[in-house]
Amino acid sequence: MSLIIDLLVSAGILLLLAYIMPQVTIRSFWTALWVAILVGILNVLIGWILTFLLNLVTFFLLEFLVKLIVSAIVIKIADKLVRGFEIKGFWPALVIALALSLASTFINQSNDDEQEMMSSSQNFHIEMTA
Repeated sequence: MSLIIDLLVSAGILLLLAYIMPQVTIRSFWTALWVAILVGILNVLIGWILTFLLNLVTFFLLEFLVKLIVSAIVIKIADKLVRGFEIKGFWPALVIALALSLASTFINQSNDDEQEMMSSSQNFHIEMTA
């Protein structure tokens, strides 16, 4: 369920940034959703390789910055693969990568908090019945 929410939020952020930034063009919500799915797939397939190689160069000191740059590169690759999605320049891709990263972090944090509350309420229920 969280994957679906993450994809929908990512598509919404892409649309919002396309509305705000003149360098970004997205034809429709479905295009934004396809871009969100493709960026996720590309991050799994090639993102970890690029992250590993760039982290070797920086000796793991700039891990967050490297992940951000790799995400921007993946977004630029998605720009080349998806018709109806265009980003003019690397900086807008970096802004989109930062926004998607922050949204994903927020969603994951919310899910972790919800799971923690559920497990603590289950523990309380077990203690009350014992």
